[in-house]
This record gives sequence, C-alpha cells and structure tokens, in this order.
Amino acid sequence: MSLSRPDALLAGLTPRQFVARHWQKRPLLVREALAGVEGLLSPDRLVRLATRDDVQARVVIRVGRRFELQHGPFTRAFLRSLRGQRWTLLVQDVNHHLPQARALLDRFAFIPYARLDDLMVSFAVPGGGVGPHFDSYDVFLLQGRGRRRWRVSRQADLSLVPDAPLRILRRFQPEQEWVLGPGDMLYLPPSCAHDGVALDECMTYSIGFRAPSWQELTEQFLVHLQDCTAREGMYADRNAPLQTSPARIPPHMVAQVDAELARIRWSRRDVMRFLGRYLTEPKPHVFFSPPHEPLSLSAFGRRAMALGISLDLRTQMLYSGSCFFINGEMLQAEAAGTRALRELADRRRLDSIRGLRRELVQRLHAWYVSGYLQIRPATAQEQQ
Repeated sequence: MSLSRPDALLAGLTPRQFVARHWQKRPLLVREALAGVEGLLSPDRLVRLATRDDVQARVVIRVGRRFELQHGPFTRAFLRSLRGQRWTLLVQDVNHHLPQARALLDRFAFIPYARLDDLMVSFAVPGGGVGPHFDSYDVFLLQGRGRRRWRVSRQADLSLVPDAPLRILRRFQPEQEWVLGPGDMLYLPPSCAHDGVALDECMTYSIGFRAPSWQELTEQFLVHLQDCTAREGMYADRNAPLQTSPARIPPHMVAQVDAELARIRWSRRDVMRFLGRYLTEPKPHVFFSPPHEPLSLSAFGRRAMALGISLDLRTQMLYSGSCFFINGEMLQAEAAGTRALRELADRRRLDSIRGLRRELVQRLHAWYVSGYLQIRPATAQEQQ
C-alpha cells in the first residue's frame, strides 16, 4: 500500500476541514483515497484468521429478504459449503493480529485513539451483504479488491425488523448510491442508514470509532466509583420514632441515606482516570501472550536500548498529563519519563530506551513480561 498524501485520504480536505464539515454530521465519498489497498490482505489470509478460536468472526448468509447469522471459529470445509449462496465473512479486530492492519488504522490518527475501536474486514461474494442497517459509531468504509454498491440514507425512521438475527432496518429508503472500487472510501456518521452489496468478490475494510452511550459510561463510572470509594460508618437510627406500619420504609431512613449519598463527590481528575482505564480496558476476548522465556531486567535493558520497543498489536495506551493508561492499568509518571511514554503511546514504539531512569525501565520490563510490549526485531543490517 503506497503512502498517499494526507489530503488524498479526505478528498482534498485537511483533517480540520473534515471534522468541521463531515465528522458526525454527513457522509463523505472519497475516490482513490488509498492506492494499493487491494493488496493489503488476501481472502485466504482472512479465512485463516476466521478459523482461529481467538478471533471473532461471523458469516452472514442472504436468503431472499432474510439473513442468517453464524458465529466462528469456522472450518474451511464450512466456508466451502457456502458455494452458490450469497454470503459475507466478517472478521473483527484484524489490527490485533496483523501489523499492516494496525498501520492502516494509524493513517486515521487525526482522530484521537480514545475514539478508535478496531479494523473489521469483510469478504463477500457477488450479492453478499449484511442488509440495510445503521451503526452507532463513526466508520470509514475503505474498499479493497472488487466492487461494492453502497446505498445511503439519512432517514429518521430507524425501526428494525423484529426477531431478526441482525439489526436490519424495516423500511430502508435510499437517498444516494455509489459504487466503490479499489482504494475508494466512504465515511458515514452514526445513525446513517446504509446497505452495501458486493458486485464482485470483494473485501471492505471498516475503520470504526467507538461512541459509548451515556448509559454505558454512567454504569461503568459507578463501577469505578465503587472500586475507588471507601465509606466509613454505618446506618444508625438510635432515636428513630416508632411507627405503626412495620412494612413502611421509614422516612427518616430515606432522609439519612439520601444525605449520605449526596456527600459522594468526584472531580474532573476522577473522570479522567476513569476514562483512561475504561478506554484502554481490553475487550473480553483479548488475551496477551507473555514471552516464553522472558529476558531478565538487565538483558531487557540492553536489548531495548539497542533495538527499541513497540506496543503489542492488542495493547491500548492513552495518556492525560502525567497519567498513563495501558490495558486498563494506570501509571503516574515522573516528569523525567513523560516524554518517552508519550512517544510510546503516540507512535506505538520507542527507538531506544537510552537515558530512561531505572524505575521506568523496570515498569517497561514488567509490561514486556506481561506481553503488553515487545523488543523490536533487529533489521537485516543490524544482524550483520
């Protein structure tokens, strides 16, 4: 995949112009956004991922106006048995398994990593698709090999077909239509109805950006408060008035509990720490692979000083000020180490750990032992 100019990715717009005009507002069609993307991933490589038990994969089969859904992992024999049907294979979190997929996500770093979700890749035979639907997140639909016809609508009616295995719109009324070929891209904001149908055997790369609901954020923040709050004392009613109705909740109990709960306070710092942990928490199916024979601290230091380190493809790392978050954990860094840690989070690698304090090297070594990062491999020139 060749390196296109930044403005080519957004149809000549700067990232600032794109955000002002389109982000979470209206679709954007980009012709020839990325050259050479059809060679990024082969159908066979995608099928190999779909056979693994640590990969989330689905198959959607289109039967007339109905859709059938199967969950992976799949066998090659099952996928061969679909011959003659209109089917689509969808594989989530491809960026967790292939460096070139992660590199593709990094092309969209003008949107903060705090919003980035994953790269989903789909392979479809002619007529394949997942039906008219809408997403609750922002997505860039980048066409790889083959062609796909997209129909889009900003309709207000988002009611769904009842009891369907997928979120299929009951009444889809397309307003615009485009055929995307290799390298073309379509940006869609949340709740924009759309339907993509493969015209040839094709692959589509979906770069998704998460947008948690307020309900989800509220629930998870309350869990965070539960873990971080320690309340002393207990309910007491020494001088409570007697009542003749024993099943009635005493008003003085309600008043006392209300007053105690009203004393719970949180600050913007608490919210920042919650977001850091929440946004970097690995998904339930994500597990890390520690090195089989981890290097000692001193050996790690020497190798990392010479070769540098890089984050594991599954690792999420964010920061705010001197607080750093990695896979749900928090580190309050000393001023001397913040520059290096920010570079590691932003670029997902450090070319060398030379000059870092021992305490920070120890923390990096602990992350290495946990599988959160690796020592970068030596280049051919370095191996000579």
